[in-house]
Amino acid sequence: MTTDSRTAITNATQDEKRQHVSRRDFLKLSGISALSIAGMTVLTACGPAAQSSTTDNSSASSASASNDGTLGDGKTLRIGMEAAYAPYNWQVSEASDHTIPIQNVSGAYADGYDVQMAKVVANALGMEPVAVKMSFTGLIDALNNGQIDIIMAGMSATEERCQAIDFSDPYFEGGFGLLVKSDSQYASATSLEDFSGAAVLGQKDTMLDDVIDDIPGVNHLTPVDSVPSQISQLNQGTCDAITFNTENTDGFLRANPGLVAVQFAEGKGFTETVPANAGIAKGQDAVLAKINDALATVSTDERQSVFDACVERQPA
Repeated sequence: MTTDSRTAITNATQDEKRQHVSRRDFLKLSGISALSIAGMTVLTACGPAAQSSTTDNSSASSASASNDGTLGDGKTLRIGMEAAYAPYNWQVSEASDHTIPIQNVSGAYADGYDVQMAKVVANALGMEPVAVKMSFTGLIDALNNGQIDIIMAGMSATEERCQAIDFSDPYFEGGFGLLVKSDSQYASATSLEDFSGAAVLGQKDTMLDDVIDDIPGVNHLTPVDSVPSQISQLNQGTCDAITFNTENTDGFLRANPGLVAVQFAEGKGFTETVPANAGIAKGQDAVLAKINDALATVSTDERQSVFDACVERQPA
């Protein structure tokens, strides 16, 4: 498995010169104040350069495809997400400064890191953001069919996905680990080799499933549709371990006190990183440039600050 090449975010002075959304506007949109957190590395996603590879569901037939800098109807930005993948996105029943409405679920709202970054993108495009809740596996088809305008759902720009849609530069990057029950024989494991013969469960159509094959001799179980389903299966004892995104370690353990994160020795765990990229239908170079410009206005410190705040308020 390959990862995307690395790029650096511009420094604060350059950001201020090119920004579409000011620091103050971003923090107002996300509903929190900035914290001084260490920066993070960002990956470069596949963009217009990947457009030579298309599928039958290309943007030429998509109702939301445009190359004039306008996305969708230019008014309402329909953002596809699960609304069940905290801290990236989740559903709540009350509106707040952090939320946006879920268009297809009456009386429901979406919160999470994807939502906060989507507000930045929507503001730069002059549109009102709404979430459209659907399964992760249906997001790309929904985008190319014109049911949504953009995907912001903790999705990574893999080579396979780049054949179907275009991706923005990353707006966050995390890693992978394994969760086990606290009384498991694997709780004291220190390497992937220790899981030889173990039954490990991932999430369907995501890197959470792909990385399982890095474990030598693993019993790679048929993946499930969501992270909550992974956790449920682990708690029921139908698997020995589940993959998870390590950037949310504190949130997972706080919500699931019976689980522990495996502490791998240096160089003995997963080596892959997982970027979060926004996805749009192909043939929209001008829109993609606007999205990347908007994302570049948010410093690495601000991104980490917003992510940490989402971890703090995500549902148990």
